Amino acid sequence: MSAVLVTGAAGMLGQDLLAVLHGSGAHKVTARTRAELDITDPASVAASVAGHDVVINAAAWTDVDAAETREQEATAVNGAGVANLAAGCAETGARLIHVSTDYVFAGDATVPYAEDAPTDPINAYGRSKLAGETAVRRLTPDGGYVVRTAWLYGAHGPNFVKTMLRLAGEREQLDVVDDQRGQPTWSFALAQQLVALADAAVAGRAAPGIYHGTAAGETTWYGLARAALAERGLDPDRVRPITSERFQRPARRPTYSVMGHGRWAAAGIDVQPHWRAGLTEALRHGDW
Repeated sequence: MSAVLVTGAAGMLGQDLLAVLHGSGAHKVTARTRAELDITDPASVAASVAGHDVVINAAAWTDVDAAETREQEATAVNGAGVANLAAGCAETGARLIHVSTDYVFAGDATVPYAEDAPTDPINAYGRSKLAGETAVRRLTPDGGYVVRTAWLYGAHGPNFVKTMLRLAGEREQLDVVDDQRGQPTWSFALAQQLVALADAAVAGRAAPGIYHGTAAGETTWYGLARAALAERGLDPDRVRPITSERFQRPARRPTYSVMGHGRWAAAGIDVQPHWRAGLTEALRHGDW
């Protein structure tokens, strides 16, 4: 029975990770919320990592727009905080599974990004997350795993799908951008994949490095909004497509965030289901 530490345990992904880990019955689980473990504190991190076989890091600065004016604070968590976890894992020999993002890419590709594609973030959040990736690869080359995900939604936190379903009850029409492409990913499906990777890492079946943890297929935010309404028996034509220029945000968003999943097979781990099937399954579970 492996001992697993989950950081950021109160978040959307963190809660799903705990559900998967406890449900398996094959892990000794330690959960640490942001209030219980500040990953920017090296001493606290070192004490928390000790005694664990695997650390799954779901702690992060996630406010993409706020990072534009508070990049130093974002990088303290997403960069230096991750480096603290990596250093702690390197000291004890624990495996580190760190959750990263599609935002490390420029988002100007036309085919799915491979795991070894060049990174070139276009906003502060992406730069902060790339700093964390760099720390994992530098400090834990033999036991560090970076899993990039994107367009995450789930039952336990604020996210796009929840917002669309709420707004559908308040407005007759919804304007949603249709010129950004990505892979809507259910946080519970990602949690299952992360736990499978943790088990494979401990067993020596998964090589360290970068993996892409997103659903199969691709769509736009407009396509996802239509699908969410359809799942609830609502008229998807209530959603109208607009361009990103019509919906200005402080941080630039990648236009193309589709990622390839080439490395999972070698570890004996299935890729996630198609995003549309994942959405159907997700909305059958939890409080939406």
